[in-house]
Amino acid sequence: MRRREFITLVGGAAAAWPLAARAQQGERMRRLGALTGIADEPVALARAAVFTKELEQLGWSHGRNIRIDYRWGGGDPEIIRRHAAELVALGPDVILATGGPALERMLQVTRSIPIVFAVVPDPVGSGFVARLSRPGGNATGFMQFEYGLSGKWLELLKQLVPGVTQAAVLRDPRITAGIGQFAVIQAMASSLGMEVTPINTTDAGEIERALVDFARSISGGLVVTAAASAIAQRELIVALAARYKLPAVYSARDYVGSGGLISYAADFTEQYRGAARYVDRILRGAKPADLPVQAPTKYELVINLKTAKALGLDVPATVLARADEVIE
Repeated sequence: MRRREFITLVGGAAAAWPLAARAQQGERMRRLGALTGIADEPVALARAAVFTKELEQLGWSHGRNIRIDYRWGGGDPEIIRRHAAELVALGPDVILATGGPALERMLQVTRSIPIVFAVVPDPVGSGFVARLSRPGGNATGFMQFEYGLSGKWLELLKQLVPGVTQAAVLRDPRITAGIGQFAVIQAMASSLGMEVTPINTTDAGEIERALVDFARSISGGLVVTAAASAIAQRELIVALAARYKLPAVYSARDYVGSGGLISYAADFTEQYRGAARYVDRILRGAKPADLPVQAPTKYELVINLKTAKALGLDVPATVLARADEVIE
């Protein structure tokens, strides 16, 4: 889905709200704020559309009984902070927050408005909720992973290329998850006989300069951790990995769909359906404190064999046998 199509869908519905409200005078209009991904990112738009569709199937229709105010953070902390304040000022009945930075900012500006989150790494370790079974505050939702998963990306790189001893780790040091993921990867490195080099994902120029320097001096690989700032530079990262023949392990399937080598992650689209169901329950009277945070029950390994061939890499049979999806 293109951004224009998504805006047309929501905007067209918004134009019909006054008329529909008059036609349904007996039904209360509820308001939902959404602080989510990157406005021009097709994956973010597609997931937002999945969320909206699930709400409709649960009986929440644009203009009839719900209004959704979207704000797109784009992985920029300052934009996220501003949008969080804007959404709270609108007085929504519930808020959807996508990603750790969005949830962190929302919790800084409200401890009373219910928040449903999706794709948030380790919400307990990040201090967002008290525990998974009973979050205890005004936020609940769907966990992206615990930080321990980060070490598996490095293990997977070692399994793909047993001789590799160096890895560049792309992370966002401005967010809790960026620090947590790199810490786990760094702790795992010595047991695998590897050294890791952090590369910040906050600026496209910095990413390119650092990866070029890494590729020229070291025969190694990449681990791309979970961060909206990395997703925003997905095409650049995948292109650089291809140009410099760097085997790369990614934290989301989206990279592999763009030509990346391999990913290990949960199904994030399903988390948006789950988030819509939680929003429905809260609008009908449930409290976030009583709704358990749900962790992924399955992680998917996706391999792009076309990319492996371009890299001159023979994917080990043991890794290939574990793949949930193979792109040829």
